[in-house]
Amino acid sequence: MLFKFKYGFFLFMLFTTVFALAQTSEQKALEEKREQLQSEIRNINRLLFAEKKEKGNVLDQMEALDKKITVRQQLIRVTNQQSNLLNRQINTNIRNIGKLKTELQEVKDEYAKMIQKSYQNKSKQNRLMFLLSSESFFQAFKRLQYMKQYTDYRKEQGAQILTKTEELSRLNSDLNEERKVKEVLLAQNKKAKDQLFGEIQTQKALLGTIRKNESKYASAIDAKKKEARKIDQQIEKLIRSAIAASNKKTGSTTKNSSKFVLTPEATVIANNFSANKGKLIWPVEKGIKSQGFGVYADPVYPGIKHQSNGVIIATDEGSKARAIFEGEVIAILAVPGGNKGVQIKHGNFISTYYNLSELYVKKGDKVSSKEELGVVYTNKNNGQTRLKFYLYQDTSRLNPEEWVYRL
Repeated sequence: MLFKFKYGFFLFMLFTTVFALAQTSEQKALEEKREQLQSEIRNINRLLFAEKKEKGNVLDQMEALDKKITVRQQLIRVTNQQSNLLNRQINTNIRNIGKLKTELQEVKDEYAKMIQKSYQNKSKQNRLMFLLSSESFFQAFKRLQYMKQYTDYRKEQGAQILTKTEELSRLNSDLNEERKVKEVLLAQNKKAKDQLFGEIQTQKALLGTIRKNESKYASAIDAKKKEARKIDQQIEKLIRSAIAASNKKTGSTTKNSSKFVLTPEATVIANNFSANKGKLIWPVEKGIKSQGFGVYADPVYPGIKHQSNGVIIATDEGSKARAIFEGEVIAILAVPGGNKGVQIKHGNFISTYYNLSELYVKKGDKVSSKEELGVVYTNKNNGQTRLKFYLYQDTSRLNPEEWVYRL
């Protein structure tokens, strides 16, 4: 009985510990994600919804609101996942408490019977007579061993009762804490849903304003697309020119203007850059990604698609663009009617930082990681400070979100 009890208790404790560690790890990951999303919402409010920024055009407000609604929905999903995980933990604890209570009662009942039996035979005279009535020395020795084992078994049972009682108390304490955490999560999720509802109502009102003057909105979309195309064309033109100039400098006779011919030094830099995929620093010290890479639907008319060849990062006024990796400045962008930009070559990778009002570097400069390149431009009409960041390998577009840490 003792072996069976100890073995069952060991398996129970092992399963409970492994399950708890797995749940704790998952809960920790969800909590980190939730905190990240909450921080992103705070930054959206600070960078895109400050009082001076609300004076921007309806299109800017619509894009900012669409971004916040998306993040808010992610936050609600993550909080729901946390709540569901806590539900599973609470249910598991309830089952474990029930099982422990049953086992504890069984152990207590068995221990009570042992104590009763021991009390009936507790006198030293009875124990002595039990030994003296042995038919042989060997039988007396065996009876002495039995008495010792029986005494040890009683002590073991008492210790097991104490252990199970402590474990039961701990499970009850954990259960109470989990219920408190769940109540907090439910309250936070209700608040997030209320905020989401308000934001959706604001979005509907903005949509109504836009659709009253669709021609103006269509013109704004066209102007935005033309500006993006102009920047993209200038960036890719400069990259091809830089490739041709670099290859000529190395003495290469190749006519391929779409790939760099790398020197041994440039190969080392390119390999180091590639090895840091997913770990590269942000091109500004802090901010939020307001527009991602690739094709995305228009926030007002989802049927209209836009192409983003880089990412747009909203940051604080006065922020500086900084090099994401060591390299060489190969070009300065000066888009007609637009702002300034810098292109940096990292082996055969090129990072581009556009929408700068002031430059700190010039063509041919060697730069190190985190080195400041210039001041990000702040739009005086809407108060927004946005850096447009692009990444290429030779002439192939790359998704910066896959290369820059948590972009």
